[in-house]
Amino acid sequence: MGASDSKLVFKQGIFRLSEDKIIPADDPYWASFWELPESTEDIFSLFSPNDIRRTRDTALENLETLILAITSRLFILRHHPSFPDPEFAPERDALNCIRILTRILPYIYEAEQLQPWEDRFFWGVRRKRTRKAALARDVLFDESQEELAKLEAAGEEFEEVKPLAEELIDTLIDLLFFADFTLPRPQNTKNKVTYAIWQSGVGCNTSVGTTKEFESNRTEILRLLLTLTSQSMYMSANLLPVQGVKAISYIVTCPDKQVVLSTLCSLLNTTLKYNPASWKIPYNVQVFKDPKQILVTYALQFLLVILLYPIPETDPAHAKKNFYRHFLGRLHRPQDFQFITDGMTRILNAPLNASSSYIPGNPTKFTSEMIMLFWEITQCNKRFRSFIIDTGRSHDFLVLIIFYAIEYKLDSSKQGVVRMCVFLLQTLSVEPNFGKSLNKRFEAQETLPPTIRLQNFNGTYADFLIHSIYNIITTSQGKLTAIYPALLAVINNIAAYLEDLSASASSKLLQLFSSMSSPGFLLANDSNHDLLQSLLESINAIIEHQFIRNPNFVYAVLRNKKRFEALRSFTLESGQEEIERMNRRRKERHDPNDLSESRRGSVDSIISPTISHSRAPALSDVPEEDGTFAIGGDEDEDTDDDHRPTPAESTPTEQPSRASSVSSSVDDAVPTQLRGMSEKARGKMPAGMPTFSRQNSTTSLSNYVTAGFSTNGAFEPTAQWIDSWLTELPLHTILTLMDQLTPLLPAPKRSSTDTPSASILHVIQSAKVTGIEPSPIRIQYFEWSPLSLGWYESLLWGFAFTSEMQVQKGTVGVWNGTAIKLFRVEAVAPSGPTLSSPRGAVDAVGSNIVSRIGNLNLRGVGGGGSAQDAQSPAAERPERPQVSRTGTGDGSRPGLIRTAII
Repeated sequence: MGASDSKLVFKQGIFRLSEDKIIPADDPYWASFWELPESTEDIFSLFSPNDIRRTRDTALENLETLILAITSRLFILRHHPSFPDPEFAPERDALNCIRILTRILPYIYEAEQLQPWEDRFFWGVRRKRTRKAALARDVLFDESQEELAKLEAAGEEFEEVKPLAEELIDTLIDLLFFADFTLPRPQNTKNKVTYAIWQSGVGCNTSVGTTKEFESNRTEILRLLLTLTSQSMYMSANLLPVQGVKAISYIVTCPDKQVVLSTLCSLLNTTLKYNPASWKIPYNVQVFKDPKQILVTYALQFLLVILLYPIPETDPAHAKKNFYRHFLGRLHRPQDFQFITDGMTRILNAPLNASSSYIPGNPTKFTSEMIMLFWEITQCNKRFRSFIIDTGRSHDFLVLIIFYAIEYKLDSSKQGVVRMCVFLLQTLSVEPNFGKSLNKRFEAQETLPPTIRLQNFNGTYADFLIHSIYNIITTSQGKLTAIYPALLAVINNIAAYLEDLSASASSKLLQLFSSMSSPGFLLANDSNHDLLQSLLESINAIIEHQFIRNPNFVYAVLRNKKRFEALRSFTLESGQEEIERMNRRRKERHDPNDLSESRRGSVDSIISPTISHSRAPALSDVPEEDGTFAIGGDEDEDTDDDHRPTPAESTPTEQPSRASSVSSSVDDAVPTQLRGMSEKARGKMPAGMPTFSRQNSTTSLSNYVTAGFSTNGAFEPTAQWIDSWLTELPLHTILTLMDQLTPLLPAPKRSSTDTPSASILHVIQSAKVTGIEPSPIRIQYFEWSPLSLGWYESLLWGFAFTSEMQVQKGTVGVWNGTAIKLFRVEAVAPSGPTLSSPRGAVDAVGSNIVSRIGNLNLRGVGGGGSAQDAQSPAAERPERPQVSRTGTGDGSRPGLIRTAII
């Protein structure tokens, strides 16, 4: 039979699935599904979404029989003594079974009405004929449970076996280590399944060898495993962390240590040994598929799916642990850490290196996933965190993380990556040695990409980090207001260890203070004062713990004396008066319709009720005295970027658990014990006492007008509200410092620079300041909640969805056109072909998959203290995003799509 004839017969067989009401289980017709297709493209193009849905909705019995036939054939092949044998147990049959399952499973997952059937069919205990009875009657595959009941009544012999899904997963894992199928035949053993690690690296010093065919087969199996676990895509972000996915729970709780370690190390080593710069050609390589990159992509994504998965409390498997995450946290050999570090750095460095090369190399598509892997390892393995800090490699990762955060800060499709980078920085910053390591001088600044390079820079890594955080806040056009708390938490966590801050970095911190203490910002909503309090705590920590070593910073604080004093006496009336004065000054100096001042970052032009808010400001050149800048802009989105929960794991620095360097709170309130206390008394509170809340996050000043200081009726500041938080601002240390040092220094001139003279530095360093005692160092952890985990998993599955569309050029992606609930899929207008994207592109765009990252609550926790998980109120959880289906519906390749994930 020719190729075209076999395709026609196969397509006719697909039509029969929905046209015939019940096709007998013993009909030879079922064998056509693994005998006729010749490639993945055949199955995905001929077995269209309409065909699958029509069969599912009108002939479920046939779909059930098809799955039983496919899985039974796969199980038989796995146990066949000759597999893979071209004549008796062909490799092609197994691959076609895998491809058929990959094709149809997403259409089962999308149908909510099939949930009870799915639970019973895939996860119910099965009874099947004994092997002897099956062989005696030449049974090709399992019958339905109804048929089995009839046969049992007729005297057939049966036995109870694992649920279908469990046997399928076990079979697929075995096939990943199957001789002559995915691995070379081992010597001196008859076992067909040998759990040998694919590549050298972690847990293995020598590679077992491979071929293109073996790697292609691994790719097919990993794609099906990823599809099995992708039921996550068909749940809302609220439901996913609570309900979980049975397939993932079964995989991660595998009790066989050898299976877990071999799978974990194989996936990890395959990913980290990939070298995107191993070959280069003088034209764009995106025109062609790179099989190695496709394998690495699936390996990395499946690895992340099982690593970041917390077993829900409602899952019967909750009493067990995620063994993949457990063993990743148990790694301890320096050579393993060196291998992991080198592999991640090589892949994350690829975009930086490409910017300096005239000849494009093989583009790396999974840098976002690699950032996620780095975050996972830093969370679950304290030894790894210590290794990268003690060896100085944390500096490399700091630069890389900042590069991606700044590179993507204005890209709506990459907002989730930016937020992940910031939370990763917060995770690192809780380590005291990380803060201390930042005092190292930053050499070779000129080798950095232009986006993160600082001109004429001669400072430390701490200076570089502060400049970068300032850059992210002031130039993100309001897109990242939700993560300002986390950015300030990074500063707070390292503040007590900073030494010799440069004049420019000190100035940036004080410019942030100037903005956040401005009336326009404080009166904009009911939580902006929390950001101010966080920044004041950082200023206090530097003064209290590193006063002598930071004369430049002390000088910058003294130069802002008026602003601190004005804050202490701040009232609703004085705030309103200053805003009105700023508005008048703007009107006197500029045309009211001129937005140039807004583009320069002046807050008075942004909050003026007479100015159109059609454009978010680009913030720069911020004056320190009267002017401030707006934090945020019109384009601020209603997002909710929390992160995932780990109930019962609350020792952040001792357990190799999900919470091992993260904590936060969703709904902490300012403790009543602090109300009415003096600044000095508050400065002596225990280190574990929460000091501020993160309710509804911060929002852009440009979202508000000054008339009535209301936000569409949602918020109107009052004198009582101001009194409730103003008395709690930690100003005692700063005002005490000013009272004692100001008389010793000459009055600063308006035209004076940020850099103090040598004489001023000498006066500051030799001064004896009394009344300031170091407070316990406070650490602001990032803590997972169900809401934040929903965001995090949606981010991962968004990566999987978009990369699937990219790597499978010429075919339809696994999940394209299905009713995904975890994020929104949108069709976008195609752009003209380019060298980098000859046939279009798939990208992720920001949306309200989760609303308001402000539900993250940063909390001051004493160093080494525990962090408790907080549940998000149901009212604050995001609604399920609308699903926008893409694709043509007939299996043909769709146009451009993008996923709404942030």
